[in-house]
Amino acid sequence: MNNKKVYKFLIPLSICLAVVSCKTPAIAPSKASAAIPESYATSKDTNNTAATPWKNFYKDKNLSDLIDVALKNNQELLITLQEIEIAKNDIRVRKGALLPMVGVRAGAGVEKVGRYTSQGAGDANTEIMPGKEFPDPLQDYTIAAYAHWEVDIWKKLRNSKKAAVSRYLSTIEGKNFVVTNLVAEVADSYYELVSLDNQLEIVRQNINLQKNALEIVKVQKEAARATELAVQKFQAEVLSSQSREFEILQKIKETENTINFLLGRYPQEIPRDKTNFLSLAPSVVSSGIPSQLLANRPDIKQAELELVAAKLDVKVARAEFYPSLDISASYGLQAFKSSYLFTLPESLLYSLVGDLAAPLINRNAIKAEFKNANARQLQALYNYERTILNAYLEVSTQLSKINNLENRYSLKSKQVDALNKSIDVSNDLFKSARVDYFEVLMTQRDALETKLELVETKKEQLNASIHIYRNLGGGWK
Repeated sequence: MNNKKVYKFLIPLSICLAVVSCKTPAIAPSKASAAIPESYATSKDTNNTAATPWKNFYKDKNLSDLIDVALKNNQELLITLQEIEIAKNDIRVRKGALLPMVGVRAGAGVEKVGRYTSQGAGDANTEIMPGKEFPDPLQDYTIAAYAHWEVDIWKKLRNSKKAAVSRYLSTIEGKNFVVTNLVAEVADSYYELVSLDNQLEIVRQNINLQKNALEIVKVQKEAARATELAVQKFQAEVLSSQSREFEILQKIKETENTINFLLGRYPQEIPRDKTNFLSLAPSVVSSGIPSQLLANRPDIKQAELELVAAKLDVKVARAEFYPSLDISASYGLQAFKSSYLFTLPESLLYSLVGDLAAPLINRNAIKAEFKNANARQLQALYNYERTILNAYLEVSTQLSKINNLENRYSLKSKQVDALNKSIDVSNDLFKSARVDYFEVLMTQRDALETKLELVETKKEQLNASIHIYRNLGGGWK
């Protein structure tokens, strides 16, 4: 049906609606972000280890191979990659909303109206052509193309698309953050496993030492130089160390399974170099300056992009107060009989309609959504500030830890050397009956604990190097 009416008051009405609708609630001013410190300490060296690719940072080939497998198979990373695809498709949805929606429809139907109705009376008095009455019941055949387009006057749709783009970029940074943490977790677990191997070796060496001491005290008992109490004490110490051996074996299995889980595979042996653990030197790390965190840390960039998206959401919500212009059109063929469907121009149909509408009276739902968008923007701002603060504190903590662990390891090494000498001395004195068995037991026990602590300190040193590399934003390149 042709629509040739001209709405004389369309423009004045739209101006009135726009004036009424533009009175949107005011946005509360947000607090400015606190200035990030210029340096972590007195040094302001701009060299930053975060720029180093992880393959260059981790020199152990076994570890590099494990990380490669994790980056291919880790389920959490694969899930994150699908989130990127979802965000990418959301951009297509928002982009599609900017374009006219065009479609084709074809249909057929039949309608029987009452004779004593306005439509029925009109149909009965209508002649299609001389001698031909209007058909009853009335059939309807239609083939037409139609289009609908919302004109983006206030950039609502464009801002919505920009917000989707920001969230897509945010998911990419989220993926980088997952990669950074995954690389660090694999490296952490790897050095945990190697340290357990060394602890196991220390315990087994200590068991042999204790067994030798047990044999000595048994001989001394037979010579009436020691008592059964001494024999039982040495025997209990051997059993204690053997129990610890199985405890470490269980931890080794658990750590291997942790690594296999990160690699997305079922349990299997983890290849590693078990020798020279105590001689491993942590990678030298340059912290750079705090402002470099903004460019290197994926979680900070992700929070920043989320803040950008939230700001755009506020603009989209504000645009809901303004009038919207919709244009609809259709063009095709329509007839009450299939044989007349392609009879031109009688069967031709077309329409073009423009609608301008705006909320006027009940705008509570739009106001609520606008306030929600503003609140989410403030949430994103506070999350951005919190992420920066957390990043700075993490780096500061790890830098302090690296220095303290270095001093601690140096002192532990000297303690181990002293206790190793004391073991030899105590054994010699015990053989000559100048000290009792209790002093020998305590010396061996102290030496064992200190050696295990030395290994643990070395592991913490390596882990601190891993963590500072991650906290500076390294590991995803």
